[in-house]
Amino acid sequence: MADFRRIADRIAADISDGRLRPGQQLPPQRWFARRHRIAPSTAGRVYGELVRRGLVVGEVGRGTFVRAVPAVAQGRALIEKATSAPVNLELNYPSAEGQSELVAASLAPLLRADVLTDALRPGAADGTAAARESAARLLALPGWRPDPARLLFTGNARQAIAAALASLVRPGGRVGVEELTYPLVKEIAGRLGLVLVPLAGDAEGVRPDALAAVHRATPLSALYLQPTLHNPTSSTMSERRRRELGALVDEWGLPVVEDRIWSFLCPDAAAFAAHAPGLTHVVDGLSKRVAPGLTVGFLVVPEGRTEAVGAAVRSGGWSAGRFALEAAVRWTRDGVVRRLVEAKRADAARRQAILAEHLTGRLAERLGAERAASTVRTDPRACFAWWELPAPWRADTFTAAAAAHGIAVTPGTAFAVDPHRTPDAVRLGLASAPEAELARALRTLAAVAAAGPPGSAGG
Repeated sequence: MADFRRIADRIAADISDGRLRPGQQLPPQRWFARRHRIAPSTAGRVYGELVRRGLVVGEVGRGTFVRAVPAVAQGRALIEKATSAPVNLELNYPSAEGQSELVAASLAPLLRADVLTDALRPGAADGTAAARESAARLLALPGWRPDPARLLFTGNARQAIAAALASLVRPGGRVGVEELTYPLVKEIAGRLGLVLVPLAGDAEGVRPDALAAVHRATPLSALYLQPTLHNPTSSTMSERRRRELGALVDEWGLPVVEDRIWSFLCPDAAAFAAHAPGLTHVVDGLSKRVAPGLTVGFLVVPEGRTEAVGAAVRSGGWSAGRFALEAAVRWTRDGVVRRLVEAKRADAARRQAILAEHLTGRLAERLGAERAASTVRTDPRACFAWWELPAPWRADTFTAAAAAHGIAVTPGTAFAVDPHRTPDAVRLGLASAPEAELARALRTLAAVAAAGPPGSAGG
């Protein structure tokens, strides 16, 4: 029987040497099998291996294509600078005018020698009493206020997600997630040996019937959700959807990790935890509210789970630094976080107006207002948008075309849980680029989309 890896090596060499060009479509798997005199199942494994290596991308109903852009390294996407493009719409950290001065003034008292001595001591998973009370006030929402005794702290929200999942799911366990999910959750799952199971959704997120079908067929060990301003689609669950999902997880005793990292932009959306308080582990942080360089992750755990999750935080080396905790307390008490949040909400609204004028508006001239609005999916409070590209564009070829114009965007493949179901879409991070650059970039992207890919009728 042919070794599928050796065949994959030969195809990889063809890609590397240019015999297979970026964007070129591979033959259907049955044709490939006949050509290479292998079983169709072996051909499927060859294609799967090429997908795993990031050399090709499979698209249901369209085929398998050589990537037009390199695969994004796990752990890098959306976190650190991954491109030299002049306009980076991958990174997405909102900032506010005067942010550094505001933060610095609040930090100044920490630099006194007597205060700094305590602040430089190692941090504990449960932080300090002052940090727990401060975080509980910050995270409180109508209908839900965390118990300070059930608050834990990590270096950032990503570590909080990792600690929650590590405490809940053994290696090999199945975690239900949205079909499109935060890329780092895929990396965390890989490092912990967890299996991510994509759950079909709609405009409000995961569908209850889809969750029920998957869990009843093969039980899940946990569920990871972004109910408010889901990244990348900006969708927010209605209260009805939250109640329906809450009733299901209560019935099954299924633990939930609720990621609320973008919820500060949407203050009227209640916590999912209010509908399943005994099962939900709430993750939040300060990276988006304040700044990514000095941040703290928050983890609110259900009653009786503090020790187990705290042990995961300690064993992973994910505890927050004492200095960062002290800074977070001061920022919250001094009103720094509140003022930054207000400024960043206003900033998001301005950037949404730029998006509407320079991308959605230009698309509307060609497609009509209704079609353009359904193509560019966003929320008026969000810092990002999900753009479903017009045919015949594919995500990787459009990403490459954007890069050729000096603009970095994130292809939909970065968010897709199933590598064989990759959307022809890109995520546009609106928060990091200066507003004038953002407007120019969006105009350029609209023109690139209208021109079509090279070799097409429009290109």
